[in-house]
Amino acid sequence: MMDKTFDPAAVEARIAAEWEEAQAFRAGRPDRADAAPYSIMIPPPNVTGSLHMGHALNNTLQDVLARFERLRGKDVLWQPGTDHAGIATQMVVERRLAEHQQPDRRALGRAEFVRRVWAWKAESGGTIVNQLKRLGASCDWSRERFTMDEGLSKAVVKVFVDLHEAGLIYRDKRLVNWDPRFQTAISDLEVQQVEVKGHLWHFAYPVVDQEGRETGETITVATTRPETMLGDAAVAVHPEDERYRALIGRTVRLPLVGRLIPIVADSYSDPEKGTGAVKITPAHDFNDFEVGRRHGLPLINVLDQEARITLDGNEAFLENASPEPEALALHGLDRAEARKAVVALMEARGRLVAVEPNTHAVPHGDRSGVVIEPYLTDQWYLDVKPLADRAMQAVRDGRTRFVPEAYEKTYFQWLEHIEPWCISRQLWWGHQIPAWYDPDGNVFVAGSEEEALEKAAARHGRPVALRRDEDVLDTWFSSGLWPFSTLGWPEATPELARYYPTSTLVTGFDIIFFWVARMMMMGLHALGEVPFRTVYIHALVRDEKGAKMSKSKGNVVDPLDLVDRYGADALRFTLAAMAAQGRDIKLSVQRVEGYRNFATKLWNAARFAEMNGCRIAPDFRPEAARETLNAWALGEAARAVAEVTAALDAFRFNDAAAAAYRFVWNVFCDWYLELAKPVLQGEAGPAQDETRATVAFLIDQICILLHPFMPFLTEELWATKGREAGLERGLLALGRWPDLGRLGRPEAEAEIGWVVDLVSEIRSARSETNVPAGAQIPLVLVDPSEAVRARLGRWGETIRRLGRIGEIGAVAESPAKAVQLLVRGEVAALPLEGVVDLAAEVARLRKEEGKLEGEIGKIDAKLANADFLARAPEEVVEEQRERREAAAERLAKVREALARLEG
Repeated sequence: MMDKTFDPAAVEARIAAEWEEAQAFRAGRPDRADAAPYSIMIPPPNVTGSLHMGHALNNTLQDVLARFERLRGKDVLWQPGTDHAGIATQMVVERRLAEHQQPDRRALGRAEFVRRVWAWKAESGGTIVNQLKRLGASCDWSRERFTMDEGLSKAVVKVFVDLHEAGLIYRDKRLVNWDPRFQTAISDLEVQQVEVKGHLWHFAYPVVDQEGRETGETITVATTRPETMLGDAAVAVHPEDERYRALIGRTVRLPLVGRLIPIVADSYSDPEKGTGAVKITPAHDFNDFEVGRRHGLPLINVLDQEARITLDGNEAFLENASPEPEALALHGLDRAEARKAVVALMEARGRLVAVEPNTHAVPHGDRSGVVIEPYLTDQWYLDVKPLADRAMQAVRDGRTRFVPEAYEKTYFQWLEHIEPWCISRQLWWGHQIPAWYDPDGNVFVAGSEEEALEKAAARHGRPVALRRDEDVLDTWFSSGLWPFSTLGWPEATPELARYYPTSTLVTGFDIIFFWVARMMMMGLHALGEVPFRTVYIHALVRDEKGAKMSKSKGNVVDPLDLVDRYGADALRFTLAAMAAQGRDIKLSVQRVEGYRNFATKLWNAARFAEMNGCRIAPDFRPEAARETLNAWALGEAARAVAEVTAALDAFRFNDAAAAAYRFVWNVFCDWYLELAKPVLQGEAGPAQDETRATVAFLIDQICILLHPFMPFLTEELWATKGREAGLERGLLALGRWPDLGRLGRPEAEAEIGWVVDLVSEIRSARSETNVPAGAQIPLVLVDPSEAVRARLGRWGETIRRLGRIGEIGAVAESPAKAVQLLVRGEVAALPLEGVVDLAAEVARLRKEEGKLEGEIGKIDAKLANADFLARAPEEVVEEQRERREAAAERLAKVREALARLEG
């Protein structure tokens, strides 16, 4: 006997163990040696990470595809692994050292610190992998990789050396995003823009003549960062700004510093912003750096690596300057203290013109939480422009496509305006750059220290001592090699030949730039082939009101909490059912609970089948079904399989889930089992035997159809139903996708479909016109066709029972004061006189119609208001759109009811 309820907590771990023991998800299974390959690369989560809702969505969708293709008989490789996450992992281990009152990183030294990080990974680095297994992820876990394992490290070194030899990797002094806490460059992705209530300080710079004498004129600049004025190299004005045209080409003396700097004309200056005159500090602002390049301005760095003022011995600062003693006294101050001091000094000299409040976005490190400095430093760069051109062409040629296609625009937009990529980081945890320096500073890039020593000896004619570059590579560099390094490249492995290019990549839109594009560039460079054929981009998971989840808002939903409460299947189905292309998911716990109830309904249907003797009949031939009801149900199953297949082929996960849900809940549970009850619980005979076999067969098909979405429930049902029939048929995960195309029976659909539609229309009409639930009302068919008369003869009693109908008759014309129903071109009517007050119902519906029209009008006015759209939070605007959609749906139903009542 089946258990009374399905308990996910009691089943999931056992089934996961069965999958693992059978190596069900292993790529290259002998029984699939001749099968077509299907490969998909997991976006490697950070080794420091724990499962969040974005991971849950991303991996659910990947697993749906992997299980679907495995059921279609393909040799599936879903490649798992984790990313070493340089800055995040280093931070975790440094924090752990502090918590245990152990020596810090610098006291330990590099070798010992790195050893400690590896020890931490061995102890704690598998958390997210185990959490993915709880979700049901069917990766080939035997092939799990890590971006710093030996094989991947070998690939990283080879690509670096190759790109350097091609002249694409080089060392340069440029501005980077600098994290003063971690004292390293970080990527744009690791920078968060935070709204800060600050100030805009207006400073007057004195204009001087050719001899350097002040003319009495001033030019006022506005800045949010007064401390950087110490490094000013120019003042910029717009070339068409009439206020400053006469000053272009002239010179000002920089207060406090005494440096003479030019007034330059540059379109970067916005006449509508601030005073229209901008101080240019090329060493401390990305835009200013570009202005400085255009005008040949010096780079004057006035901050050290910890964002303290550095003036003593600063040649760039002191050149052509005559700083005041008070300015030199700023040396060593933290940037925040220096800001206050500079403002006070400028005010004391009468150079502070105005101070105004200013709310603006300030870049912060997403890990450190400190303000990021644009910082001038020597770094390694990759000239990605030639690589980007090939990556764009591959998409234009159709070798790789984006789904939805609109994301191609995002991809092209970034690659068309791509800048050199800063690939070095000042960390200890990561791939150390394979570059060595001789005592003269000459660099030797090589695959190993031995090769570097040979290169140095060849250059100098004798052996020389070398020191290795201490920097490590940006984590995204190794991630960019993920699709082929995990398959054994640079070795020519059988896996590389079979699974590359990969079939599909599933990822979020926020890393199209940082990961997808870089994998495209690296794959084309290293192998001459795209890394994946299709890139499916999913949207964000938000809270139920549409707000972005964040710890600060307190609206984060932990996927594992939902798994504990409702089971992995319910969460997975929710995410798939809501994953409409291009639309963010508003996750409601009630939806997850609803799909848990869906699982319960299927379980109860399977128990009903068991109690009514519905067991798998090995000799059952569904195409030979004689009973109209069974033929209809089998045809509906065929339609559901076709719809789910087509939707998954097109990455329409929500449509696939909806088609499966419709068939299971509406067709199978609500209609087929209900209509089959009289047969199942009636006299024994061929009709009952066929119906029992059909029910069992359809439960099997439902298990297969739902397996990509709800693997635990379906695997358990599959095994249970097999045992009931005394069959040993292996795991459902390695089963076969249904092929039911031959089961369509139009004549059966015409008959049972008419019964279902008629009863549905009766129920809808009763509800809309407030017919009392217990009332037995008459039904008349208006001038029915012979086919309908025949159907009524076969299904009249069923229609009475399910529609709560009294008498059923046939008339030539529709009676007065009756609700009309149009069912598949035939007219039926419900005479309601004496049952409900039709005039009152019409009045009520007219009143509701007016109220809904007014509500829609108000919402339309709001949504047409540009000011509302600009100011209202995104979730508020979306809520208004949803309210309008709901009101419009209700209005359509009200008008439909009115049309029925008014004939």
